[in-house]
Amino acid sequence: MIEQWSGRAAVWVGPVLVSATLAALVSGLVFWLFGLREVAEGCWIAATVVAVVPAVWWMVTTLLRGRVGVDLIAVLSLVGTLLVQEYLAGALIAVMLATGRALDAAAERRASHDLRSLLEHAPRSARRRIGAAVNVIALDEVAVDDVLVVAPGEVVPVDGRVLDTVAVLDESVLTGEPLQVERGIGEPVRSGVVNAGASFEIRATATAADSTYAGIVRLAREAGAENAPVVRLADRYAAWFLPLTLLVAGAAWLWSGSAVRAVAVLVVATPCPLLLAAPVAIVSGLSRASRQGVVIRSGGALENLGHATTLVMDKTGTLTAGRPAVVEVIAAPGRDAAEGLRLAASVDQLSPHVLAEAIVTEALTRGAALSLPTAVVEQPGRGISGIVEGHRVEVGKLPDSATGSEWARGVDSRARLDSAAIAWIVVDEELLGAVLLRDPLRRHAPRTIRRLREAGLNRLVMLTGDRLEPAREVAAVLGLDEVYAGQSPADKVAAVRGERERAVTVMVGDGVNDAPALAAATVGVAMGARGSTASSEAADIVLTTDRLDRLADAMDTARWSRRIAVQSAVVGMSLSLLAMIVAAAGLLPPAAGALLQEVIDVAVILNALRALRGSPAAGTEVAGATEEL
Repeated sequence: MIEQWSGRAAVWVGPVLVSATLAALVSGLVFWLFGLREVAEGCWIAATVVAVVPAVWWMVTTLLRGRVGVDLIAVLSLVGTLLVQEYLAGALIAVMLATGRALDAAAERRASHDLRSLLEHAPRSARRRIGAAVNVIALDEVAVDDVLVVAPGEVVPVDGRVLDTVAVLDESVLTGEPLQVERGIGEPVRSGVVNAGASFEIRATATAADSTYAGIVRLAREAGAENAPVVRLADRYAAWFLPLTLLVAGAAWLWSGSAVRAVAVLVVATPCPLLLAAPVAIVSGLSRASRQGVVIRSGGALENLGHATTLVMDKTGTLTAGRPAVVEVIAAPGRDAAEGLRLAASVDQLSPHVLAEAIVTEALTRGAALSLPTAVVEQPGRGISGIVEGHRVEVGKLPDSATGSEWARGVDSRARLDSAAIAWIVVDEELLGAVLLRDPLRRHAPRTIRRLREAGLNRLVMLTGDRLEPAREVAAVLGLDEVYAGQSPADKVAAVRGERERAVTVMVGDGVNDAPALAAATVGVAMGARGSTASSEAADIVLTTDRLDRLADAMDTARWSRRIAVQSAVVGMSLSLLAMIVAAAGLLPPAAGALLQEVIDVAVILNALRALRGSPAAGTEVAGATEEL
């Protein structure tokens, strides 16, 4: 409850606190210039009190989490200035504290991981058939052994088995694989997949609550809930800076007998280099990354990305293009491959099938002049046929009359070897040729893998719902360290959890099926340019361009920003430590100490802003024409 309230309050408390404390400080300075000392001190007292209330709350919430943070020093210094009547020092500390907290909240406020799109995709009703009557019922009313009708384009509502015909399904939501699959009579069908063909019936084998898609939603929620809040960089350094500060302040008080000296030590020890410099560097890193096409949703994600060593990647849509492409057109003996492709593409112009789109694209790329087909008929699970220039052209499954052909067996063996799908071309009932299609590697994939290793990742793992053979081929080409094939969403979550236990782990994916694994990783990265909304919402980082190498750029930025943040914090604390010694000796009163602390703050903030320029070792952008070449 405290965490939820703090998260909601941080949205408006920061800006209001900055405005209130700054207005009170400036008003007090104006009144002081006009000789109204009591009114000025009243303004400064008000600024201090306004800052004390939320500072105490932040201190309490930090202590309840089992940590002692920088807020404790801030509370002690604010209260101390009031007790020894150093009101200007209190107002200065109040402004610094408010500004640092506002920046901290802006850097680390995480976006919602409510997985709204997962729920939107889930069906809310089903068509149940009893006898000849078909009725629409609520999803919760579906019972095991009910006969359900799945219309074209609908999502399968529950797990079941096909009853009446071959079902053509788009399973990319679950497996990430772009090629449509067929399920014959008696074969299992999982909830969440889309009917890409004609209507078919299933017999329910599970209720909605026990079906595959409901399990994915549960997995994503559970994995997201596992991740503990990121410990702020400032709090990590405060673990040793706080007791040192209290020791110096206590020693100054005991040695001199003056409480003012102890307050002066607390004032100059107020960890504004931590409260300001680290968030400024992190926010600068977030800004820098966004200009590179990488949206990082929190400062914690940027920090974690900066010291990640393991990368887990989905195959389809991440390492591969995510859509099939023609790899070869093979003509039957005595036939012309170019003419076969042209006729196949002509009839495929009227097909919505993902393979048909690839065939048409390839034909147009080769400059083929397509004709408009007539009498087009598409049979789900078989293919499409039509009349092109007086010839009957069929594209799809191998006809029964050609199953014994030695040439056809050779093409089939070749396709299996290349892990390719086959679209057979039949013209006037004679086998003319075959088109081999597969999901190709991204053009930049090998270079991207090299860049990721250079960015500090020493273990690269691929997860995929695809078969082992094509997965191993991709891994061998790219030089990956580990391959997990045939992975369900639950398997992916288990694999990511295993990797996360060994090292800081980044997971990259682009489908709804990747959302639970993204939430389970230390840092989840979604290919947002063409990936699903669910994966983007479950991720800590979204790549707005369809290029994985942007992740390497983001890692360079994260490491540089974190280095600058640590550098600024250490330098600032070192200067504060020197000022603490001077204050303990009685040479630095609280108000002067607060002004000196402001000078230190300005220095470390200017240093932190260097994160905006990016790492000098990150290289330069390649010109568009050069990259295309």
